[in-house]
Amino acid sequence: MIPLRDINPSRSRPVATYFLIATNILVFLYMASLPSVRELEAFVRTYGLTPAVVRGLISHPGGFPPFLTFFTSMFLHGGWVHLLGNMLYLWVFGDNVEDAMGHGRFLMFFALTGIVGGMAHVLTNPTSPVPVIGASGAIAGVLGGYLFLYPRARIISFIPLGFFFQLVEIPAIVYLPFWFLIQFASGLASFGVGTMSSVAWWAHIGGFLAGFVLVRSFARRRRF
Repeated sequence: MIPLRDINPSRSRPVATYFLIATNILVFLYMASLPSVRELEAFVRTYGLTPAVVRGLISHPGGFPPFLTFFTSMFLHGGWVHLLGNMLYLWVFGDNVEDAMGHGRFLMFFALTGIVGGMAHVLTNPTSPVPVIGASGAIAGVLGGYLFLYPRARIISFIPLGFFFQLVEIPAIVYLPFWFLIQFASGLASFGVGTMSSVAWWAHIGGFLAGFVLVRSFARRRRF
């Protein structure tokens, strides 16, 4: 199920959501402009979140403070599909959550849930030497906040059926818990994969739960 839009108009222009999308795109374009694969890999190792580095098991290249990678890793992506998928979810769900919080509060909420998601990844993959990148943990926090604020909103979703497709309206209270269950099942399965897993499932899980809980402290008003 791919979300296309929600039937839940916001009253304010989502300036912070636009800013986050633009920042992620600009950082990705910078990464794509690096002249060699070697430099790109060095960039990811420096600014990506590596559990073994955070825990002091291996040294961090370039002298960049490891704790800051909880934040910087949110703005790095591994390819166009990774970037566009994350930005689509942020576009669909971010405006309403921002509308309930205000621009500044939403940015703080985004960063905080992303950091919690990163911590969940480190706790569940404590010795991994593989850097993880992407805004997925923070966007999962936005999804958790959206579920709390707008459980009755309806999500227009694209469902591929072989050579055909169908557009359906799915209530947020169905769509988002289903999304979370997929992340949770994948997270459990990843324990048998170890460092070979390419997706930080537990960052999604931690971010979503953090968003669902923390939204109560950030939202200025609750609308359905």
